[in-house]
Amino acid sequence: MKQLPLAIGLRERAVFDSFVAGPNLGAVEQLRLLVRAPRGGMCWLSGPPGSGKSHLLQASCALARSSGLEAAYLPLSELVNLGPETLEGWQHASLIALDDVGLIAGQADWERALFRLQREIEERGAALIGAAVEPPRRLPFSLPDLASRFAAAALLPLRALGDSEQREALRLRAHARGLTLPDDTAQYLQRRFRRDLTTLYELLDTIDNAALQAQRRLTVPFIRQVLLARRPGDER
Repeated sequence: MKQLPLAIGLRERAVFDSFVAGPNLGAVEQLRLLVRAPRGGMCWLSGPPGSGKSHLLQASCALARSSGLEAAYLPLSELVNLGPETLEGWQHASLIALDDVGLIAGQADWERALFRLQREIEERGAALIGAAVEPPRRLPFSLPDLASRFAAAALLPLRALGDSEQREALRLRAHARGLTLPDDTAQYLQRRFRRDLTTLYELLDTIDNAALQAQRRLTVPFIRQVLLARRPGDER
């Protein structure tokens, strides 16, 4: 398989099987269809931070690669300082997943490069998935042709998970790391910290590292002890 330029590595656990869909089941099913479709298409994920946009983009790329296709995950938050030329050289990719597109809206050089990429993808029948907090029509694109093309994408709005679904996602994340997360421990994290999965996943990663070093189970007293050393900011 040809090595793609500046390909960003996928997180090992960012696959469809580790995603708790909850109210977003329709979006998950449509992404699976897009990746497996014999011809390309374009869709757009929108939703608040922690709703799973990055996870689903990477899961789509992982599914495509498992089928022998070339796929590229391009998080613009990591590429923006490298310049718009990072969007060049993807002629062999069957799927391009663009994360954090809102960061470059209004930047003429980036928009031109993104327009060229989108047009090239469309012409050869590849697939494109974009993601941002807002849908395309609410982003301040300065290039009308780019704005209109993204506005024509199939819109897949994501909603935040409910409390019980969040706990299921946390248990699944812990299980992938070889841990058991009791329900009362997951509820403690929800009560004490902001209820978005980005924050909760980061907390779980911190706790996992501490549990590995201390060879301890994930109990509420142990977690309380670990988080006392955390700087404030995430707590309610």
